[in-house]
Amino acid sequence: MIEHLFNKCLYFTVSKLSRTITKMAEEEFAKTGLSPTYGFLLMTVNEKPGISQNEICEVLHIAPSTLTRFIDKLEGKGLVERKSEGKNSFIYSTEKGKEQQNEIEKAWQSLYHRYSEILGYEEGDKLTEIVNDAVNKLEKK
Repeated sequence: MIEHLFNKCLYFTVSKLSRTITKMAEEEFAKTGLSPTYGFLLMTVNEKPGISQNEICEVLHIAPSTLTRFIDKLEGKGLVERKSEGKNSFIYSTEKGKEQQNEIEKAWQSLYHRYSEILGYEEGDKLTEIVNDAVNKLEKK
């Protein structure tokens, strides 16, 4: 049966996992009014005010054009501001953006506990480590 073959394919399995965990994350982050990706972006900026767009791309593993769209959206919500110096852009949280930090962290923790209660805390942590190791190896190619 074809499903049996798909379930032996890393690409298919990771895509299925991604869709499942994304749905859970979106449900948990809905309380913040932000998608999980916007939440992680804002956390990154809150942690390092004045971070360059290039650094954010590296941290979040996203393309510069994608990041630009995300920053535009967060600027529109009044959560971040962009300051340009020559060809470089640096991102800062607004007071409103800083105020979101606690809610974002709560959503993140809620997500962690939600999937960990299903998978088991140890197994969830181990799966995260295995996936991270695989990504690191595949990116080195």
